[in-house]
Amino acid sequence: MVAAPLRSLLFVPADSERKIEKSQGSAADAIVYDLEDSVAAARKDIGREMIAAHLRSRTEGRTKHWVRINPVSTPEALVDLAAVVGGRPDGILLPKAESPEDVRIVSYYLDALETREGLPLGSIPIIPVTTETARSPLALHLYPDSNLPRLRALTWGAEDLSASIGASANTDLDGTLSLTYRVTRSLVLMAAKGTGVDVIDTVYPNFRDLDGLRTTCLASQREGFTGCFAIHPDQVAVINEAYSPTDADIAFAELVVAAFAASPDVGVVGVEGKMLDKPHLVQAQKVLALRDAFLAR
Repeated sequence: MVAAPLRSLLFVPADSERKIEKSQGSAADAIVYDLEDSVAAARKDIGREMIAAHLRSRTEGRTKHWVRINPVSTPEALVDLAAVVGGRPDGILLPKAESPEDVRIVSYYLDALETREGLPLGSIPIIPVTTETARSPLALHLYPDSNLPRLRALTWGAEDLSASIGASANTDLDGTLSLTYRVTRSLVLMAAKGTGVDVIDTVYPNFRDLDGLRTTCLASQREGFTGCFAIHPDQVAVINEAYSPTDADIAFAELVVAAFAASPDVGVVGVEGKMLDKPHLVQAQKVLALRDAFLAR
């Protein structure tokens, strides 16, 4: 059975005990304890201590516990990892990854730290944020041939990218993403699919606009994205629903699979007045595999 994608990943500041405790009741597929942007430099040591202690004391459950470290280009990245790996985080979110080589470096760090802690080698996966500098989108084509066993998914971000290229905004006047960011986002989608990993969409900044979030996530899911980051607990339920197969999706997929099974020697079948061929069968099988994966979680 395929592993269920992470639909919702909720950011939580690593130095806020109140927000950490509140997040424990979340229905998010993953909580991402943030040691990067949401923690001031003077409080990073406090954040490391709090997350390390929390990881060691947590009880196992459906929700996964990830940690966003600082960029590998900074000294803080290794300090972050050294502090939290002993708590067996479920994964590492790597910001500002400029190429697969940054993922490889963090993998080497994890090799050493897992050995130090007596953990299974390769047990902690990595999701890089692949578009936060002007250089990083230009390296997206390298991921499919990168041979990175720890790679769990690819994701992207628009805010840091706009700062990196000196843009005053990342949206057009109508509020939609500008061309630069639409192209970048599409390249991340293709790079992830070409690599064979999940692809997670960026945050929806207006956490009060749940209708807008729902519309954006449903469009994202139709394109092939498998999840989305959340910046507020209220966003989680909307995200989970948008990236899960609906009852109608599942029912139609079952009809498609059954129709092909009943006629194994034909390449085209009719279902509900539509003529369907092999790509439709593959998509139906993916829907049912996704259903089974979520049920098993």
